[in-house]
Amino acid sequence: MADTLTGAAERTGEAAAYAARLDHVSKAFGRPGAQQLVLDGITLDVRPGEFVCLLGASGCGKSTLLNLVAGLDLPTAGSISAPGGRPALMFQEHALFPWLTAGKNIELALRLRGVPREERRPEAERLLSLVRLGEAYGKRVHELSGGMRQRVALARALAQDSQLLLMDEPFAALDAITRDVLHDELTRIWSRTGLSVLFVTHNVREAVRLAQRVVLLSSRPGRINREWDIDIPQPRRIEDAAVADLSVEITEELRGEIRRHGQH
Repeated sequence: MADTLTGAAERTGEAAAYAARLDHVSKAFGRPGAQQLVLDGITLDVRPGEFVCLLGASGCGKSTLLNLVAGLDLPTAGSISAPGGRPALMFQEHALFPWLTAGKNIELALRLRGVPREERRPEAERLLSLVRLGEAYGKRVHELSGGMRQRVALARALAQDSQLLLMDEPFAALDAITRDVLHDELTRIWSRTGLSVLFVTHNVREAVRLAQRVVLLSSRPGRINREWDIDIPQPRRIEDAAVADLSVEITEELRGEIRRHGQH
């Protein structure tokens, strides 16, 4: 039987070494005898304060891997540990409650975390200020633009007070300019908070723009195909020559993997 997600109390001796560790993790779906292998033998560490992007073709298991790290599902084989406790998770869809204001959406996360009632509003306002929405506490979801909704969703994720933030293509539905602005905001918040980030995307330039390390998964079953350490100084622009050059290299590797998969 696969090991389950290991928390801080069990891994305190290794807490400083990594924010998340995947050790030969595999995941299959389906009934015994007719299972489909989605992830195969993934071994990966995310270091404290590191920003890692998972990149790969559609269907390669990126979101499945993120769900396993989040504890939403269990691996078929291997083990996953997150010494800082349960990670925070941000989805492509904002998943805000439309009947609550922006501030109350964040307060709900604070309440679930056990924050006392009298402390919730000041903390929600602080988090909204952190994502540069200081005037949005009383606004409802329908009053917010797509980019503003994702900022509130980010503030809600930060309200979970986790050391590891998991992001599943959070900007994919946004227009290019809004996405670019939120790239800047995420980089600023990551630098300011010292969070570890595991970010799933299929956009090569987005990965190079944001990450300290890019991990390319093969097509199904997902295996680690190759990794790149990104030493381009921040802040980066999506149009920077160094970003563009490395994006071309990674894109060629991704295309080759897609071609190889298509031949099977």
